[in-house]
Amino acid sequence: MELSRRKLLVAAGAAAAAVPAAHAAQDPSLSDNVPKKWDRTVKLLIVGAGGAGLTAAVSAAQNGLTDTLILEKMAYIGGNTAISGGGMNAVDPARQKAQGIEDSIENHYEQTLKGGDYRANPALVKELVENAPETVTWLESIGMKFKDKVYQVYGSLYPRGHAPLGSLGQDYIKVLVDQCKKYGIPIEKQARVVRIIRETPLKGKVLGVEYEKGGKLITVRATKAVVVAAGGFGANKKMRALHDPRLADLTTTNHPGATGDLLPLMVDVGADLTGMDFIQCNPGCPPGRTHRVPLHQGGRFIIVDRNGKRFIREDERRDVIRDAVLIQPKATAWGILDQTRFDMINQGQKDAAYKGLETGDAWKADTIEELAKKMGLPPAALKATVDEFNAGVKAGKDKLGKYQRNLFPIEKPPFWGAYVGMSVHHTMGGVVINTAAEVIDRRGEVIANLYAAGEVTGGIHGANRLGGNAIADCLTFGRLVGKEIAEKKA
Repeated sequence: MELSRRKLLVAAGAAAAAVPAAHAAQDPSLSDNVPKKWDRTVKLLIVGAGGAGLTAAVSAAQNGLTDTLILEKMAYIGGNTAISGGGMNAVDPARQKAQGIEDSIENHYEQTLKGGDYRANPALVKELVENAPETVTWLESIGMKFKDKVYQVYGSLYPRGHAPLGSLGQDYIKVLVDQCKKYGIPIEKQARVVRIIRETPLKGKVLGVEYEKGGKLITVRATKAVVVAAGGFGANKKMRALHDPRLADLTTTNHPGATGDLLPLMVDVGADLTGMDFIQCNPGCPPGRTHRVPLHQGGRFIIVDRNGKRFIREDERRDVIRDAVLIQPKATAWGILDQTRFDMINQGQKDAAYKGLETGDAWKADTIEELAKKMGLPPAALKATVDEFNAGVKAGKDKLGKYQRNLFPIEKPPFWGAYVGMSVHHTMGGVVINTAAEVIDRRGEVIANLYAAGEVTGGIHGANRLGGNAIADCLTFGRLVGKEIAEKKA
């Protein structure tokens, strides 16, 4: 006689209840999730050897915790910090007062919140802006050198950017690596983390990680904490297109390793995510080009369309500029500045421009008309645009509303031009953290012993990041989390 579906289900349930031991043996949430024997043990394990990870290691060491291991999946260290423009926002009474700039923690706080459409976590923003000034002082104490004058980083809305004295973000990495050597902190490269190990998949403390190196899987126990500082996902086309399809085929300013590998691994142990569709672009390569010429630093340039006319205020929010460029024909515009302004950018940016002269991504000429011909723009129209802009500089009032403090004339030859496309630059979304940089799960609870800092986190910048706030974010939260872990008793 044929059994009904209801009877089959009842029978199956009774059978399962009769053999609880067999069921338990197959339960993936039990102890077989944890290695019976760990390959190595440290107190602090840091995933990622970029600005946030290195800073966390140095800060922890300064506070007495030196039993640290840093794992880096790439064959090189530094992450996006090393190839960044290097501008770091922080209120700085000494430098700003000398330049006649009035600023305050409250001003930085309000601009950061407003600039991100009030989508950031106010508590995290407060933590950032209140502690960034001390981070500048801390960096200087370990050998970092900044230029005497602050500047307004592209898309930052205010002049509080600290420029490395040397060239670009690599300066931070050099100083931090020297400190790691001083404290004997090992950095293991080409070590790709493939699993975060928690007592059970969704409960208990994080115990360590499993990573792959040379074809072998290795487990590491971290008795105090695991800090994930592995960066964002700007170089992961599939992941970023999932959250903003417009960005699928754009180039990126990120290094190749910025693929967000640790995000799904943290989700696997219960971490919550926020703001994953908040993805920022910066002037970079237009579609079809491969070399980026960053003439935009400091807002000292103008942007024109294929008709040689300006169409956007160059010191606007980054997302506004992104959208204005993306709707141009072939998503392409052109940036222009003069030799005086060219001399003000960092050496690394100059080197990129010199290379651009060879690759066809940059041009220079003794007259605006000659520059226009080289760029394929109408000479008379571009000359009229530059003349109109210079007249606005002289009058102290720009037609498109550019801040007076950013009005620099384009008058000293040779004149420089470069493509302005849009490249994926920064992913503002990531794992949810609290002010102690502890990772929060989907129920709003702390995942014990798991921390995160830098671009892998979300909630700090909101819908749009102010230029110069990324370095401040990575290094400030890296410094704070290192100290936090070193001082915790458990």
